[in-house]
Amino acid sequence: MDDLAGHIGHLTPEQSTSLSEFKSILIESKLYTPNHSESSYYEDSTLLRFLRARRFDSSKAKKQFADTESWRAKHNVDRLYKDFDRDEFEDAKRFYPRWTGRRDKSGRPLYVYRIASVSKIQKELDLVPAERRYQRIIVLYEVMTHFVLPLCCKLPHATETPISSVTTIIDLENLSFGAIWSLRNHLQEASQLATGNYPETLHIIAIVNSPSFFPKIWNWISGWFDEGTRKKIYVLGKDPGPMLYKLIEKQNLPKPYGGELEWKYEDIPLLDEDAIQEISSMPKGPAFFE
Repeated sequence: MDDLAGHIGHLTPEQSTSLSEFKSILIESKLYTPNHSESSYYEDSTLLRFLRARRFDSSKAKKQFADTESWRAKHNVDRLYKDFDRDEFEDAKRFYPRWTGRRDKSGRPLYVYRIASVSKIQKELDLVPAERRYQRIIVLYEVMTHFVLPLCCKLPHATETPISSVTTIIDLENLSFGAIWSLRNHLQEASQLATGNYPETLHIIAIVNSPSFFPKIWNWISGWFDEGTRKKIYVLGKDPGPMLYKLIEKQNLPKPYGGELEWKYEDIPLLDEDAIQEISSMPKGPAFFE
């Protein structure tokens, strides 16, 4: 399967036509205003995410786009992101997938989610009102789209195609059935928010250190994702290295997963030299990369 199929620079004539039709439909519906500045290149990449999610069916993509715009308005996402407390944001990162500061071989940001680390602090998570937990998830996804992905677009990568998705390692080490069951609502909410409102931002999900009972819960976990996302999920054994080496250079893969990178889930992003030259250090709180 071609990872870049359906992306900028890798569109078939039919897909290019669908993109043009999609733009026209959105403009006519007043859901989208073309940006003729340099950022329009990345805008096309965003629109293509919706098209890929709906197999380039313009009408179905339009419905998802419209639903997402309604969802953003309902939750006042732009204002939420702009005004979200920096300290709360930094604290909230403990409960969600974290960017390692590194990228896979294609230039996509590499995230890690160690569920046992979240389970240890679940009591803190449960004390946060449900509405605020949901807002935290939104802001963390917005950081991905406003900062991490645009930054990785700017950094050297294999092609001129914009980076529009992430590679994620989900670590289930030392996780009991009870722990994952008690976190099910938290995990489901985050997963469904991503597939519904940030389509095609998940490139590959590698599940590592899966416990013996994992097949028993796979049916209800897989139901959190749409069919396209389920095809991107790989359940690996206790030695995930061979599979992960195909995706990630050893120097960018954390040691717990067979790599050489001195990074663990609780750490801040450990930027590579190219990222350090671009931004010096990771900003605190919600930020924009322009």
